[in-house]
Amino acid sequence: MAMAIDLESSSNDLTVVLSSKERDFLICTNGEQVTLSSITGKIVGLYFSGSWCGPRRQFTPKLVEAYESLYPKDDFEIVFISSDKDDESFNEYFVKMPWLAVPFSDAEARKNLKQLFKVRAIPHLVILDGTGKVLSNDGVKFIKHFGPEAYPFTSERINYLRLEEERAKENQSLRSLLVYGSRDFLILNEEKKIFVSELEGKTVCLYFGTGTHRGCINFTLKLAEVYEKLKGNNFEIVLISLDEKYEDFKESFEAMPWLALPFKDKNCERLIQYFEHKFLPQLVVLSPDGKTLQQNAVKFVEEYGDEAFPFTQEKLVTLANLKKKKLEAQTLESILVTADRDFVISNGGLKVPVHKLVGNNIVLYFAASWSLPSREFQPKLVTAYHEIKKKDGTFEVIFISSDQDEPSFNNIFSSMPWLALPYDDERRSFLSRRFNIVGIPVAIAISPNGCTVNTQVRQLLETHGAGAYPFTEEHIKNLQQQLDKNTTGWPKKDRNEIHNEHELALIHQQVYLCSGCKEMGYGWAFFCKRCDYGLHPKCAPKQEEMN
Repeated sequence: MAMAIDLESSSNDLTVVLSSKERDFLICTNGEQVTLSSITGKIVGLYFSGSWCGPRRQFTPKLVEAYESLYPKDDFEIVFISSDKDDESFNEYFVKMPWLAVPFSDAEARKNLKQLFKVRAIPHLVILDGTGKVLSNDGVKFIKHFGPEAYPFTSERINYLRLEEERAKENQSLRSLLVYGSRDFLILNEEKKIFVSELEGKTVCLYFGTGTHRGCINFTLKLAEVYEKLKGNNFEIVLISLDEKYEDFKESFEAMPWLALPFKDKNCERLIQYFEHKFLPQLVVLSPDGKTLQQNAVKFVEEYGDEAFPFTQEKLVTLANLKKKKLEAQTLESILVTADRDFVISNGGLKVPVHKLVGNNIVLYFAASWSLPSREFQPKLVTAYHEIKKKDGTFEVIFISSDQDEPSFNNIFSSMPWLALPYDDERRSFLSRRFNIVGIPVAIAISPNGCTVNTQVRQLLETHGAGAYPFTEEHIKNLQQQLDKNTTGWPKKDRNEIHNEHELALIHQQVYLCSGCKEMGYGWAFFCKRCDYGLHPKCAPKQEEMN
């Protein structure tokens, strides 16, 4: 029977903690039973995971690698505690593991262990020392970051590794980053080897990406344009591939004109941890002396292109100041007219000259047919469009598509009553960079003089409908004051008949999903933070009913 654990105590008897009333053994992948006494005195990792858990797909192989490296020491063991729902899933997952496990049939023991060690999410790795004392609950983080080097997982060892890491960053060089073990070269189209020493003295970008990620695919095209313009200026790019399949790596790398670390090179994982990789794509910029200039220059490449080179802080400040001046001097024609395009198109295919729209209130609408939020928001925008048009006939919306093919563009544009940029129009990417579009849909209001009025038009229409027009700061402030005034008579708390477990408090939310109508909400809501349950004021019971 598992006993209660005092995480601060000096020791805990693992033969008791891991046993149950009917069992005093663990199992191997071949079904063989191993007595609990065999792990006495060893450093033990309790690995809580499940075959259905997405993050385990990346972590379990790393843990296997660390385990196999540490196994010869004969004083380290791992015990798997499964979160699988059935025996078949457990067996399919456990067979890939070289360590021990609590039998899947002992559901009570597995449940007790999760409760005892307060496991809230998986994968989770608890490290216990030879006496059963908890060394760390951050085993996953340590294995990811340091691998087997984290052994024996004591605070002293982890602090030492962190100090060494800081020292390494102080003495960082191109060679210390890109040379690993006996490999001192990079690859070009998988055939030609380029020695790392040939990149010395250049500005080098480390491009973390995959061949299957939509954002990486789009960014690679932009980066290739920049590379072609800069490759003669002591500039180079090195791909750090995060692809899991060789076929994906090969296909994407063949289309890239720059260098790469070999597929699944062990240094890839080290660099991911070293540069604290969190988002895709990521572009680390190294100065000619090998020091880090930018942790992630993706937004600078997207916004400024090759003009961002050499990515120094001074250059970026200069570009930001120029951008500010451009925004202040912005006109509709400055953002919609290029050397070869000075028109938008109507639903019927007619060309509408941009100069005929000058002086109007315009909304630039960034969306795509593949985007579910775009499809859900479009009917609301159509309704608001017609209502605003009745009050102001000069009001117009211009659709900027993110669709991947022309039939998809034609399909969604056919359901829109406003104008659009043509599908194959380079102004689409320019405007996306200009307004820093990350997620869609986004709606941006442009004033009659061409200045940007508001970048949160979607949220405003969700909250106020057509009443948000003309989207100016003063108008929105008045609307908000009126909305706040209207809430004065509302009860501060309510119990909804559907959600009667807890009271719903009247609070101001930046954004939430209404649990009633299943639509996005902004501003006031009747909300239960414990259950993440919220209602639009219009979806809550009538005021007189609440009173």
